[in-house]
Amino acid sequence: MEERGRVKIRKGVVVSDKPDKAIVIKIDRIMKHQKYKKTMKVSSKVMVHDEKNEAKTGDKVKVREVRALSKNKRWRLIEVLK
Repeated sequence: MEERGRVKIRKGVVVSDKPDKAIVIKIDRIMKHQKYKKTMKVSSKVMVHDEKNEAKTGDKVKVREVRALSKNKRWRLIEVLK
């Protein structure tokens, strides 16, 4: 039987809550450039499934990666932190 990897859990800030049962969040991470060793702040936007429409714009949220739920949604809301 094949063993699955660890579940990816990320924290981010809600950028948009306009879609029904979905939110768009921005995930910031810090990475170091391989060649120049400069520390950079890199961000990515992801669409998250929010079944109960509980997160609002500006909230900090915790999300986890799941199977593909639609064309763009690969993450599900775990909890609203603030």
